[in-house]
Amino acid sequence: MEKTGLFFGSFNPIHIGHLIIAGYMQQFTDLQEIWFVVSPHNPLKEKQGLLEATERFEMVKMAIVNNPGFKAIDIEFYMPTPSYTINTLLRLTKDFPDREFIIVAGTDIFEQLHKWKEYKSLLSNYHFYIYNRPGYSIGEYAGLPSVHQFNTPIMEISSSFIRKAIFKGKDVRYMLPESVWKYLMVKGLYSQTGFSPL
Repeated sequence: MEKTGLFFGSFNPIHIGHLIIAGYMQQFTDLQEIWFVVSPHNPLKEKQGLLEATERFEMVKMAIVNNPGFKAIDIEFYMPTPSYTINTLLRLTKDFPDREFIIVAGTDIFEQLHKWKEYKSLLSNYHFYIYNRPGYSIGEYAGLPSVHQFNTPIMEISSSFIRKAIFKGKDVRYMLPESVWKYLMVKGLYSQTGFSPL
């Protein structure tokens, strides 16, 4: 079975930190592909300041267009909201029985993993490939056979930092793929004339 990493996120917007992590996982682990699963709405996050899902999906497609090992997935757009990881995994496993799906996530997820729908089932039936996020650790989940931590580059760039910086008129073009930066500038997204970055 082909091992496929599922990189879930709002990608509001996608930035070079996301791409560096995905690239590391695809090149330095046994994952053959990374699928970016764009979430319409994470039930554990506020919806305020969330760009339309279709625009975030377009930016992900722009960012990864030249990498055959990456794929943008909008499956959650057609599923009940809010989005639950377990539901998406069950659907993908049914639709692609020749693939083994691995959850790619940062250490920060473990702070709220106990709030995820059927999180014990996720830990029992799927593997997690974990990258480091500053200020977070695996904690009590260390040592579980389904949790694998990798020495990925540490990324301190965040989508919220980028949104707020653009709102303040800062030039953060080097934190984003060029195509995404141009898209944001042309459309005025996250700017003071656009919509709130919060």
